[in-house]
Amino acid sequence: MDLDRALSISAAGMRVQSTRLRVVAENLANRDSTGNAPGADPYRRKTVTFANRLDRALGAETVRVARIGRDQSDLPNRFDPSHPAADANGYVRTPNVDSLVETMDMREAQRSYNANLSVLDITRGMLSRAIESLR
Repeated sequence: MDLDRALSISAAGMRVQSTRLRVVAENLANRDSTGNAPGADPYRRKTVTFANRLDRALGAETVRVARIGRDQSDLPNRFDPSHPAADANGYVRTPNVDSLVETMDMREAQRSYNANLSVLDITRGMLSRAIESLR
């Protein structure tokens, strides 16, 4: 495997993990975002789906973001009759964002990002040593 290919594969991995971190941050920022009117839907947790893609120029498969979707799990209810989005029984639909799940996703994405960064740094060092040996 040539070093250019290794750099491109690592960069693709860093791009998708960066997107994943952005989505996790958005989910955490909106974990308390409810609707404004009774029956209005609150924020729904976003999810990231990855897919392999053949990069013909590299001659290798790289990872990409296939789509950013919405988690269709049930929206929890919270009793708060004073809230503007409360229904006739006093319940407010709240986002389906679990801080613990988001934190674990964030840690996994961060570790994957750092692993790709390490490969990038090592490859760059190998390139530098190759250039130095040619002088």
